[in-house]
Parts: sequence; structure tokens; C-alpha cells
Amino acid sequence: MQNYKVSIIGAGVSGQGLALLAKNLGFEVFVSEQKNINDEIKNLFNEKNINFEENGNTEKVFEADEILISSGISPKSEILIEAQKRGAKLTGELDFVLPHIKAKNLICVTGSNGKSTVTSLTGYILNKAGLKAGTGGNLGTASSSFTSENFDAVVLELSSFQLARAEKNLGSKISIVTNIAPDHIDWHGSFENYVEAKSRVLKLRAPEGWGIIQDRDFEILNASGNLITLSWKKEPKHNSRGHIFMNEDAHEAVLTLDGKSRKLFDFSDTTLIGSHNLENVAMCLCAAKLMGVKIDDAKNLLDGFKPLPHRCEYAGTINGVTYIDDSKGTNVDASVTAMRCIKGRKIIILGGQGKGEEYSNLAATVKNECDFALLIGEEAPKIQKALEEADFKDFKRVSTMEDAVNEAEKLAKPGMVVLLSPACTSWDMYKSYKARGEHFCKIVREKCSSSK
Repeated sequence: MQNYKVSIIGAGVSGQGLALLAKNLGFEVFVSEQKNINDEIKNLFNEKNINFEENGNTEKVFEADEILISSGISPKSEILIEAQKRGAKLTGELDFVLPHIKAKNLICVTGSNGKSTVTSLTGYILNKAGLKAGTGGNLGTASSSFTSENFDAVVLELSSFQLARAEKNLGSKISIVTNIAPDHIDWHGSFENYVEAKSRVLKLRAPEGWGIIQDRDFEILNASGNLITLSWKKEPKHNSRGHIFMNEDAHEAVLTLDGKSRKLFDFSDTTLIGSHNLENVAMCLCAAKLMGVKIDDAKNLLDGFKPLPHRCEYAGTINGVTYIDDSKGTNVDASVTAMRCIKGRKIIILGGQGKGEEYSNLAATVKNECDFALLIGEEAPKIQKALEEADFKDFKRVSTMEDAVNEAEKLAKPGMVVLLSPACTSWDMYKSYKARGEHFCKIVREKCSSSK
């Protein structure tokens, strides 16, 4: 479309991908970033003849036929509010990119927790089975990266931010919702809005596309169509075409589809830690089967897959105590799930910058699962209050991660687990959950070395 002008709000991974795709389509492109743009990205934009501005959004944004919104841009953003007032044509990332993705099949993954693991592992299984599969989206590789070469399948992790702005049909053969729990309430404004955004991955899938969800989330997602539900009960609560039974007694997952049952995998086939990861594996293998992959040798398909960093990742063992890094546990449900799914008594490290969540359920789980809690960061006072209200007194406020690990080392007994699963973001003390997890692991590794 000659002389068609697009402006892009945001120059992060999503915005960069949008800019490059729009440029390849022959559009005139302008990128507007509220913060600083690093030199590497500036050089890329200059090389591609993409105009940009940084450290603030100006009127130049509106000198366009269409405004594209990067995935993380808040609905409270001043430039976005002004664009809506002016009646500008606004398009979200998915609506712009998905029509250009070159894949025979699209698998879309979302959920409150576990979506990165499910996205990565599904792609890993498909590739190991001989298909050409790409993985990305909110995982770190922009969805627009899959528009230049052909794939048998593309597996995309989709955030609630991306889905909230999706209007067009996603066209996904399979849509997966790993689980639903309160998250990003500050961004969406309410839990109901958050759920509505997540449910779009099901509502906007291909007409005959499959949905894989938790049985317990059936009603809240208002799910319908070709569905496979998952639960730890043989008989699901809701009727669907298929059901994954997580059989704890037999240590296996069984898929029943259209009345026929078959084993998906033995729990011992995976090295991923925690029962929540067993659910993740089951959803991945189910998706692979729907893609036509033979899963008779599940152990081989799973072999070699390493857990994503900072997601219930083994950090080390000191004097018989296991240290686990779950820094990606940035909301209450993630930390609650980690505590419940990892066996043994625990000392947990909690705190950081909050997301507007309540901590009563967190406190109740700490009381049931943990011997002690160490509290850091801005949310420490609020978490402390919740623990006190739950009549849990075995906690201590500490200032740094070093202090937290030192205290945990003093308190932990052989056979116990020290779990970093903060239930909060890291932005009060670290630039990312990755930096927080890496710091935790560095401290543990140093202690492991000195204890030998």
C-alpha cells in the first residue's frame, strides 16, 4: 500500500517487530517511545529507514493512517487516550501480525502461570517429532519474526495485554489456557477484564480449532466448542470432547478423547519439578497428539528439555537443603502453586513490588506448607500483615537477597526446601525477575562452593 503511514507506540521487542514488518510491507513507519531507545535499536531503525522519537510521545504519532500498539502499552497511557479521543485507527499487535505469519498451523498459549513452559515445550516436542516449529510471542521472540519463512507450526505465548486488543480471528488450530488466577489487575482494571482478555484465545480460535483448559476454569472462561479439559479427577465436572486425567495413584496422565483412552506419559518421563509442571507436560503432549504426532515414546520426546530459567529451577543443595529458584513467580497464584506442588517442608522468600493483589490466600498457603517466611521489598509490610492475620508468626523481614539466603541457611534442616517464589514483581529491587533469580542462584552457588 503505497504511501500508507503507520505509527507504532512502543519500541520494545513487540514494537521493533511491528516496525520491521510494517517496513517490509512497504509502509512508511514512525516509532514513538516514551523512554530511551538503546543505540543498537537506533542503528537498526536508521539502517531500515525507520523514523523514530524517544523520551516522550509527540504529535508526530498522529501523522499516520493507522497507529499500531505494542503489547505492553498501558490503556492508561496518555498518548493512547489521546488517540482514542481523536478517533484514530488503532490496531493491536496480534491483529496486525497474525495474517502475515507463514505457518500451516498456529498454536496459541496463554494463562496466568506456566504459559512460557508450555509454549517452549510444545515447540520442542514438535521439532523433535520432525516438524519445523517456531516458538515466540510474549516469550521473547516477537510474533512478527515468523512472517518471512514457512513453518509447519508456530507456537505463540500470548499475554493478556496482547489478547485484550485482539479483535480478529486468531485462526489457531489449538488454543491452550494453562490456568486462570488473578494477575495484572492494575493493568486491566478488574479481574473480570483480565479473564475476558484471556478467554479471547478460545473465542477467536479457528472455527474447528481445539481448546485445552483446566476443568476448573471451564465456567469462568465461558468455554465452548472442541474442548479437552484437565483435572486430577477421573470424572471431569464439565462435559467436553476430551479429558486429561492426572492419575496421581498410577503416576501417569491419561487422555480420553471421543470415548477412547490412551496414556500420554508417565510422571517419571519428565525431570520438571512440581505437579503443576506435570500438568504443563500433559497439555503439551495433548497438543502434539492433536497435531498428529505419535506420542508412544513420550520419554524420548521430552528428553533433553531443560526447565526455563527461574521457573521452579533447581539452584543447588547446601547441607542437605535444596534451593529452588522460582523468581518468575510474580503473582500470588504462582507462588501458591509452587508451594503446593513442591514436596517437603519449606522456607519461602516472598516480596517485591506488588500488583494490587490480596495476600490472604498466600498467607494461608504459607501457614500450611512452610516452616518460615522471609520477607523482602516494598510489599513486605502488606505480606506481613496477611501472615499475622492468618496467625502465622514464623517470619522475618530482611533487607537484601543475601540476608534472606543467609537466614534461610541458618533455619533450614536437611531434607527441607528453600524456595524463592516472591508472589511479586522485582522492579523495586531488580530490573527484572531474571536479575532477581540470577542473584539468588549466584548466592546459592557461592555457598555450595564454600561448603565443599
